[in-house]
Amino acid sequence: MQLPFKLSWRRSDWGALFSYYLFFFYFSGITHILLQISGTTIFVGMRQAIVMSLLWLIPVMLVPRFARQIAAVIGIVLWAFSLVTLGYFCIYGQEFSQGVLFTIFESNAVESSEFIAHYFVWWMIPVLLLHSLAAYWLWRRLGRLAISQRAAWAVTALILVLLFVQPMFKQLVINGASLDHAVEKLHDRMEPAVPWQMVIGYAHYRKQLANMEALLEQNSRIPPLANLQDANAGQPATLVLVIGESTNRQRMSLYGYQRNTTPNLDAIRGELSVFQNVVSSRPHTIESLMQVLTFADQEHPDLYLTKPSLMNMMHQAGYKSYWITNHQTITKRNTMLANFSKQTDEQFYMNNSRAQNSREYDANVFAPFEEALRDPAPRKFIVVHLLGTHMKYEYRYPAEFDYFKDREGVPAVLNHDQVQVYNNYDNAVRYNDYVMSTLIGNLREHAPNSLMVYFSDHGEDVYDAPGHNMLGRNEGKPTLPMYAVPFIIWTSEQWKVNHDVHFDGMMDRPYSNAHFIHTWADLVGLSFDGFDPTLSLVNSQFKEHPLLIGDPYEPSTIRTLDLHAHE
Repeated sequence: MQLPFKLSWRRSDWGALFSYYLFFFYFSGITHILLQISGTTIFVGMRQAIVMSLLWLIPVMLVPRFARQIAAVIGIVLWAFSLVTLGYFCIYGQEFSQGVLFTIFESNAVESSEFIAHYFVWWMIPVLLLHSLAAYWLWRRLGRLAISQRAAWAVTALILVLLFVQPMFKQLVINGASLDHAVEKLHDRMEPAVPWQMVIGYAHYRKQLANMEALLEQNSRIPPLANLQDANAGQPATLVLVIGESTNRQRMSLYGYQRNTTPNLDAIRGELSVFQNVVSSRPHTIESLMQVLTFADQEHPDLYLTKPSLMNMMHQAGYKSYWITNHQTITKRNTMLANFSKQTDEQFYMNNSRAQNSREYDANVFAPFEEALRDPAPRKFIVVHLLGTHMKYEYRYPAEFDYFKDREGVPAVLNHDQVQVYNNYDNAVRYNDYVMSTLIGNLREHAPNSLMVYFSDHGEDVYDAPGHNMLGRNEGKPTLPMYAVPFIIWTSEQWKVNHDVHFDGMMDRPYSNAHFIHTWADLVGLSFDGFDPTLSLVNSQFKEHPLLIGDPYEPSTIRTLDLHAHE
């Protein structure tokens, strides 16, 4: 009974089928190969493109008589989409994503035309022509496809199981996920391959845009702060809030770390107020900033829904506001950040990478920061959101900042691979020092009356806590490095003349950044109904409050962070 199947299987021309596969893979693969050669991102996208390109074999196998014609039709569609993705890589050195669509569609007509004009430059013509000729050459090499019907159906079934059945089964049955979550995960697997980068990317963009617009509509209905008073009303000023990412202050020489990870900030320490005991309330970006940038905190986590945000407050005070970010733009995870950004007057989205683990250096923020400083508006509020020292650390800094390479200063228990990660993190911290010192230098030069506050959204445990076996963050198993953040204030000479910036006796205060909105208001001279001086880090009426960590929506997880637990 099995003999005819074996004979028909052997009569199939697998070499020819592989040639068809190479033709289809080429349209996705060329960009992914370039991404890997350039070291721009991790291998996951390449792997997913390799697998998803199998899909196009199904129609040519099922109708082998017209295989070349079918391949031509599919190839034209894939070619058209690949022109966009390859062109985007050639210009920006990154993988195309829904963030690109957000940048184009959410900009005005002039900005969009400028983006597209920059996108198409003269040398793109020979590059895309060569790409097209290579695709045509691959198609010309396609010959007659000899494959038995039984083999075609068997391979088709195998491909469908690999691409769709197995991933859905894993999510729905093994992981117990919802159908929506399973479909979302399937989309993530498909997206690195053309044409799905644009098709799924656009669908995700529309969905997250709707979510963001709903949040903005809700925010627009929140009443303004009552009895807002501004001690600096009418005075020109530039106020800057720099939000870092995943930076543990314990790994900064500015805070006493033995390795020289912050040489530039160390050099200007006399200009800085360096607070020693500030912590984040949550070890994840969105959850942390939902409290940092609003009146929400661990005991009142939903106040961001009913009270103005820090951005709303600054708008009410008459400041022109800017949001400059090197984070991914509009993803399901980052919708809240996009919502915060849209509460400002101008936005600069500098990172359109599809994958978080891609090389997007924080030097990206320099140009828009300088542009904001040149804006003639007399009163400016600028938020700069850095990618900081986010995993994977080796993607956070360029080659010239590969400074730490040996075991000196590294815990002796770490193995070779762990030492590499440890060094990569310190190199990322050192690059972050360069970024911060550059921003301060620009502010010093272009904004005579200015103030900057810098902190990280949360910390990161990179083999720091006792045992030296933790990497990353785990809210269920908290360690101090996950929450210990730098908190630094810099002020210009003119600002010092007109404001009290002597924080003697304040810089050792234990403080949770969940209450930051009160500190910021105090620093910039704002008061209003609901302002609580006991929650301001720089107020004489400050009172020490428990440093609460954990998930406020699961009260059993709430606990008090011990600042001395890991000393």
